[in-house]
Amino acid sequence: MTLFFTEMWERFSYYGMRALLILFMTAPIASGGLGFNDQTSGAIYGLYSMAVYLLALPGGWVADRLIGLKKSVWYGGIIITIGHFTMALPGVFSLLAENPAAPGQLAAWDLPSFFLGLVLIVFGTGLLKPNISSIVGQLYPENSPKRDAGFSIFYMGINLGAFLAPIACSTLAVYDWHLGFGLAGFGMLMGLVQYKWTGKYLNGVGEAVVAESPAQRDALGRLQKRVWLVLGLVVVLVLLFFLQVIPVDPVAIAGVSNTVIAIVALLFFGYVLLFGGLDTAQKKKVLVIMILFVFSAVFWSGFEQAGSSLNLFAERFTDRMAMGWEIPAGYFQSVNSIFIILFAPFFGAMWVALARKNLEPSSPLKFAIGLLFLGIGFLVMYFAAKIAASGNLAAPSWLVITYLFHTFGELSLSPVGLSLTTKLAPKRFAGQMMGMWFLSIAMGNLVAGRIAGSTSGGTEEALANMPQQYLLIVYTVAGAGIVLMLVSKPIRRLMGKIH
Repeated sequence: MTLFFTEMWERFSYYGMRALLILFMTAPIASGGLGFNDQTSGAIYGLYSMAVYLLALPGGWVADRLIGLKKSVWYGGIIITIGHFTMALPGVFSLLAENPAAPGQLAAWDLPSFFLGLVLIVFGTGLLKPNISSIVGQLYPENSPKRDAGFSIFYMGINLGAFLAPIACSTLAVYDWHLGFGLAGFGMLMGLVQYKWTGKYLNGVGEAVVAESPAQRDALGRLQKRVWLVLGLVVVLVLLFFLQVIPVDPVAIAGVSNTVIAIVALLFFGYVLLFGGLDTAQKKKVLVIMILFVFSAVFWSGFEQAGSSLNLFAERFTDRMAMGWEIPAGYFQSVNSIFIILFAPFFGAMWVALARKNLEPSSPLKFAIGLLFLGIGFLVMYFAAKIAASGNLAAPSWLVITYLFHTFGELSLSPVGLSLTTKLAPKRFAGQMMGMWFLSIAMGNLVAGRIAGSTSGGTEEALANMPQQYLLIVYTVAGAGIVLMLVSKPIRRLMGKIH
């Protein structure tokens, strides 16, 4: 119960802010937004969503080596709350200011508070997100049948928060963007209150590492000092960039980051294969993880258009009028969570039923099916974009159907990828291979933000080209799915006895 509601409120804060983020950046200054162009907004969105996943790696390390899982969740939640409230502060400042900014101009505090808030949310999520899941795992013995049931209930909390947040935060954002950001922060604050209030149920779970001897205590103390020094320097450097003390070009940084992630992944897999001391069977399994890393990044680069280009499509090109009321664009961000809640049990039952008849697809084939569903969703968006390019508003059903197919793709690929990575990874590299899975998601998020800058139809030329841009995504993700389907049998042989 403690972890369910903590995670529900954390996801409420995350998805509430995510539903507003790119809309706020692209909104004109006169309407309270930042007035960024689509390319800059997409790059910032991609860097932010990438960083959320990247910092899960050091966040897990800090919990394991320094402060423990429970404290990491607590401190992470505090940092997230401060981040959201920091993004909400300009609304308060505007009310209190004696000389508010002139129409069409940003106030002096608008950009610093925005970027500082994003940085704090990234760092806080890196501490909280991976470690709260680890605490769930520690509640049950390793082979307990309750473990899977516990995680199922826990993930329902994720989707409940993700469903409620876009509706609630978007409703307030209609009146003032910063009210929406503030409500997201209030959600995390509620999570912290109940986490502390019901924390007695976690006694003995997720505690900090305890040194058993004076030598270990001294070594741990030295390690902590070095780590906090490095983390402090990183935080200062990041703040200097995001607060624009050091000039920064988000589009350029996004391009460089994409290359860096690809090189890091290639070097890591190369090191493990050549110098990891693995036998032939283990090398084959690592090769499978490496192959699926690429297809995972392709999938998430398309799927994460939900919060960027598809969010902008809802805002700019969708007929949102219903009985005289205009539905806020952010409401559409709840559709995926509704479909997850409805169809996750169906997909689970379907795989079990097929397995009984020896018809269950292999894991690589499920990956391919996920990519094909994603491609079908973007094919729907191709026709919706043609309506928009003709000067008409598209019906909401186009987006809803797109999200339906994307949900089918997520249910086919995401749980499978997570589970398969744990099965294929050599024990010596188990944690690092899980880190590579998250790295593929981070890379996909970054690419998604960059794609969004060219598929959002922000100019007349971009609007005219939008159908072809969506068609290009169809060719890319569906083509990747077909390629993976064709090579699934050879990949299956590399996996050995693992299905």
